[in-house]
Amino acid sequence: MTPLYDSSAQRPGALPPPGCPAHEGAGAEPLHAPEFGRDPFAVYRRLRETHGQLAPVELDRGVPAMLCLGYDTALEIMRRPETFSKDPRHWRARNEGVLSGTSYAPQVIRPRPQVDFVDGEEHRRLRGAIEDCTGRIDSGALRNYVERIADSLIDQFCEAGETELIGTYCALVPVLVTSQLFGFPQQAMDPLLRGVVAFIDGSDPAGGDRAAAAALRELIDLKRRDPGADITSWLIAHPARLTDEELVEQLLLLIGMVTGLVPGLIGNSLRVLLTDERFSGELMGGSMLVEDALDEVLWTDPPLANMGLYFPVHDTNLAGKRLRAGDAVMISFAATNRDALLRSPHKQGNRAHLAFGAGPHACPGRSSARLIASVALEKLLDRIPDLALAGDVEELKWLSGVFVRGVVSLPVRFAPVARPGAGALARPPPARASGIRRASGTRRRKGRCRGCRRACHRRCRRGRPRRRPSRRSRCRSPPRGRRCPEVSPWRGRTWRSRGRTGRNSRSCWAS
Repeated sequence: MTPLYDSSAQRPGALPPPGCPAHEGAGAEPLHAPEFGRDPFAVYRRLRETHGQLAPVELDRGVPAMLCLGYDTALEIMRRPETFSKDPRHWRARNEGVLSGTSYAPQVIRPRPQVDFVDGEEHRRLRGAIEDCTGRIDSGALRNYVERIADSLIDQFCEAGETELIGTYCALVPVLVTSQLFGFPQQAMDPLLRGVVAFIDGSDPAGGDRAAAAALRELIDLKRRDPGADITSWLIAHPARLTDEELVEQLLLLIGMVTGLVPGLIGNSLRVLLTDERFSGELMGGSMLVEDALDEVLWTDPPLANMGLYFPVHDTNLAGKRLRAGDAVMISFAATNRDALLRSPHKQGNRAHLAFGAGPHACPGRSSARLIASVALEKLLDRIPDLALAGDVEELKWLSGVFVRGVVSLPVRFAPVARPGAGALARPPPARASGIRRASGTRRRKGRCRGCRRACHRRCRRGRPRRRPSRRSRCRSPPRGRRCPEVSPWRGRTWRSRGRTGRNSRSCWAS
């Protein structure tokens, strides 16, 4: 993969003039330097010791910014939209023309009708449309589809005994899910993905942006003629009446998050599993849920390490430093999650991390992203529980750049596993050797409610088959997602369904 930044390139006219914040803050740390790519957390520690919670940095040559390293300070920025704007039109360095035209950040972070770069009423209109459409995704159907994709990909390498997981699994699962979620024809995915990859990894951000936008316009035209049950069709038909340019921008953001960051979340989780004995022991031993494992990785090594450029709309004080209107402030999710001032060091089950942002601009697709990543991990570890790193940890190569954090490749070895029979998907065995625990709410058993005859999905906490309802119990056919008023004949048992827990009760979910 092409490095995000070329630190050795000399760009004419890239040095900021006198009066620029890069000169005002002496000793700005160059995040485009090779040292940052080798060990960013050492750089974060040194910056925190030297400057506190706000440190002057260079995102690229001639692109000055203040890097937020403190958890509380980051929350203050993200939760004060009246003071800190996401609109790049406030960026003073851009308005004064001191930014290098070849730098990655100015090409990506520019005025555009995208929900992440607007504020106020326009932001609420675009975000409302996105949340309405992503909220229509059926989590059960999405889980089943991810499981089928994961099985088909694992079948391709399970008998070999070795593979490279990033290219053969971690990156492909979100790509194939994207095709289904957004209604992309398979033949149209290649140009879109090439554009998105060039846009994210920085090899050609302007060209990648144009290529992805052209592919999305073709998709929008297709869905106007032949709408379907997908996010693209729902956005087109939404009452917010998004223009074609707004549709392209929102789709580019959502697809970029799924295909660009979910692979990093899956890959980082597997890397920690293969290199951390404590983590792998708890996860494979059954004392840690897969969902909790993801949260721990999001705390310690989020795939989106630095992003969230904010701009003060007026001069203000923050963390003991004076910020001028229009100064760029970038939040380091990787650094703020490791803030030593956080009260509790326990990350398992704690979702207060900032990996998905916070405030009005928090990631709108975080629930789907977590579901895709958790199912991909569950399926892989169920099918191949004895994964081991093929080589030394020091040999792993990391993606270079400021914004993303992940390994380029993840070679593994394992005992070969036979593929399932033709037409039969691999199913987790009754007693799994890995001992992996799934989060409550995983659909396990499908039957029929005796009263309404609708499909019911029930899962016992202890994983045992459930008895059929008694003749006296009747379901009043509740709407989908409501609790069924039946009384369980299993007295004293605790049942869980989609996070709800109650004694002597069960839930009915009409399909």
